[in-house]
This record gives sequence, structure tokens and C-alpha cells, in this order.
Amino acid sequence: DPCQNFHCKRGKVCHADKQGKPHCICQDPVACPPTKDYEHVCGTDNKTYDGTCQLFGTKCQLEGTKMGRQLHLDYMGSCKYIPPCTDYEVDQFPLRMRDWLKNILIQYYERDLNTSGILTEKQRNKVKKIYQNDKRLVAGDHPLELLLHDFEKNYHMYVYPVHWQFHQLDQHPVDRLLTHSELAPLRASLVPMEHCITRFFQECDGDRDKLIALKEWCHCFGIKE
Repeated sequence: DPCQNFHCKRGKVCHADKQGKPHCICQDPVACPPTKDYEHVCGTDNKTYDGTCQLFGTKCQLEGTKMGRQLHLDYMGSCKYIPPCTDYEVDQFPLRMRDWLKNILIQYYERDLNTSGILTEKQRNKVKKIYQNDKRLVAGDHPLELLLHDFEKNYHMYVYPVHWQFHQLDQHPVDRLLTHSELAPLRASLVPMEHCITRFFQECDGDRDKLIALKEWCHCFGIKE
């Protein structure tokens, strides 16, 4: 099968021509496999798609048009009303986000204590100090004042989780810049729960070049130079 090891980007599928040469062609959205309700996604055109296959297939068919350039995955789940994010909420957002990233790493570390495999040895050594210190502030829904106080008092504990998340996302390609599609796995899953995340990332892009550099990312989370 000439298509066996031939890779196509999202929204495209491999097709062998008459000579048996593989090519990438747009996925027919109608031919996408059936999905369950919980696999539905919302596009930036505010339309609900049966799944990412249908969304990216539609985007591919619109390639070269303004509509195609503007269509992205907005968030997981069917489209619904997302309340606007206030100035106060976007100012407070980094506090919760930093705490959430720190707690993810601690959960990975705890899981690795039994069966290693999620974090590398170097990552485990970095998280170990955070894990030992964090027994003071148990994961949960803390008041913002407590999160701010903890950030100021234990600043060093928050630097690595912020750097770690950036490098987890910076994969296609690894260039110390985050594109819209690299941010999508984090953003799309959080939008229904954290309605400020879209505005937060927009405001992170200080020079408005549609890319978030490591320096901009750190600045957003209050990490110093």
C-alpha cells in the first residue's frame, strides 16, 4: 500500500494515483467516520461539527479562501454561549492557570512514583522539589489572595511549570514560538470551563504577530526576565 507510511496533514487523506504514487487530497467531510455526541467540536465560525475530521476536512475544502484561513477549532464540545471575559477576570486568570499547571506536574509526578513513564528523569528531579514544598498548599479551589501570596512567596515553584507547558505545546515545529494550531490542544479543551483563555492568549501576543514567543508567554504568567 503506497499510502501506508505516507503522512498527510490534518484535513487531508492519502490517495494513490493511477501510477500508484501517493498524494494528499482533502478529506471529504461526509466520509468521516461517525462520532458520539461528546466528540462534537465547535469551529471558530460558531458551527458545531461532528468531530475534528469533519472540521478539518471542511477547512481543507475551503483552502485559499478567507473563510478557510479563518476557520479553526475553537473548543471541544457543541457550540454554546461563552460569556465575555471582563478586565478583572483576565487579570486574575494567570493566578489560576499557574496553579493548574503546577498541579498537573505534581499529579504526573505522583503517578510516576508507581509507574514511571510520563516525566523524564530530568523533569522528575525538577518536580520533586515542587512536590515536596507543595504539601503546604493542597490542590483545590483556593481564594485568589492565597494564590497571589503563594506565588510571591514561592515564586521559584511556578517558573518550571510555565516553561514546561510552553515546551509541551511547541512541537510543530520546535521553534520557541507557539502558533494557533500549537495552542489548540490546550485552549480548545479549556474554553468551556475557562472562558477567559481566548482573551488571555490574545493579550499574550504583545506584538500582534499571531505567534506567542517564549518571552511573551512567560510575561503573561508573571515570570520575570
